[in-house]
Amino acid sequence: MKKIGILGGLGPESTYDYYRGIIRAVQEDHPEQAYPEIIIFSADLNGFMRLIERGNLASVKDFLVEKISVLARAGADFAAIASNTPHVVFNEVREKSPIPVLSIVEETCREAFRRGLKKIGLLGTRFTMEQDFYIRPFADNNMTVVVPDRADRILVQERLFSEIELGIIKDTTRHELLGIVKRMIERHGIDSVILGCTELPLILTKDEFGIMFLNTSAIHIRSIVNYALMSESRV
Repeated sequence: MKKIGILGGLGPESTYDYYRGIIRAVQEDHPEQAYPEIIIFSADLNGFMRLIERGNLASVKDFLVEKISVLARAGADFAAIASNTPHVVFNEVREKSPIPVLSIVEETCREAFRRGLKKIGLLGTRFTMEQDFYIRPFADNNMTVVVPDRADRILVQERLFSEIELGIIKDTTRHELLGIVKRMIERHGIDSVILGCTELPLILTKDEFGIMFLNTSAIHIRSIVNYALMSESRV
């Protein structure tokens, strides 16, 4: 089995989720396998967000490549970034990375296409919702991604960074987020929603309103496990 490298800390709560999820997936789906070897680099969330807020994407790329290079030197055969927002520079990171890197956006797009989804809502950080790194690959596969209106985007951002990123899960916040999804159903006719921040599955834990909630963390974790188990001849 390949050694797994996880670039975590962006934020910490979802990094726990990735570690548990990888171990659980191997135990449940591949009980004949040994426990996977996982190397985790917990990066500085505040330093990363300062770069994002300044719009300094070249430095964001350098920040991520440097951390993935540490994982490679530690022995990781491939890496995954346990966060959606850094994928704004994913193509540039993959080009410079010394080891393969698995994209949460590409894996989520494949899953949505496989399920025949057509018009998909997107929740995440304001940066994720207001950039096009989710919109473009889905459009290339004849799927439309829509985001909440500005006031709702601000609300999601505030709840993520003042509560959910810190491990604070409130029923009132869950109801607020579900209200945003309901408005997207009413206004845009979405048939599903992307939980485009790896902390969102910690509070939105199941499908609602008869539509699918795409848990990007779970989708990414499955792809990580499958890649780790893939024979060298198929890579």
